Amino acid sequence: MFELLDFNENPNIGVYCRANDSVVFIQKNLLKKVKKKISASLDAKLIELCILDSTIIGSLIALNSKGAIVTNHADQETIDKMESQGLSIFVIKDIINAAGNDILVNDKGALIHPNISVKSMEKIGETLDVEVKKGTIASLKTTGMAAVVTNKGCICHPKVTELEKEKMEKLFGVKVMIGTINHGVPMVGSGLVANSKGAIIGNETTGIEMGRIEEALGFLD
Repeated sequence: MFELLDFNENPNIGVYCRANDSVVFIQKNLLKKVKKKISASLDAKLIELCILDSTIIGSLIALNSKGAIVTNHADQETIDKMESQGLSIFVIKDIINAAGNDILVNDKGALIHPNISVKSMEKIGETLDVEVKKGTIASLKTTGMAAVVTNKGCICHPKVTELEKEKMEKLFGVKVMIGTINHGVPMVGSGLVANSKGAIIGNETTGIEMGRIEEALGFLD
């Protein structure tokens, strides 16, 4: 199921939300009707979080069905909430620690910012139980915002190179397609949150963009 949404009149919903197939971590203080639409679209349990008095939890968390990577600015209460959902947690302490911006992951692989340390790279692999590669998308290091990947498909920045695309398809085990969000924004992760069951999409997204997202994420099969 797909739903066009904004969070408090902001269509960049990917900055404020992160999901796997069973749980959705969202910013606090959203309207009840918006939360109902998120839960219905993604068919997952909602958990409200706040990290460092900030609402941008989508930028600060990366997760799949096995675990989550979270910025070291998260307090123990936040970590406990995440662990209570059956996830293994790794608190990343690198200078590059905005995990949602810098890690693109599904249940098969993770593509991470090239400047994340080797030690953290190993812990990311252990926590998420996936193969991890360093890389870029459209020469951008913020892989978590340059694309959205699920266990069914991937949509990414339209300027992705053929070599990057081939690497992603091998790593994630899904087809990679290009697209935009919110009327031409190439950083699709900023305005799209998806799992294998559905998606929520920034409400400035056009019908043509919506069709591309549906195809890329395997909802037309």
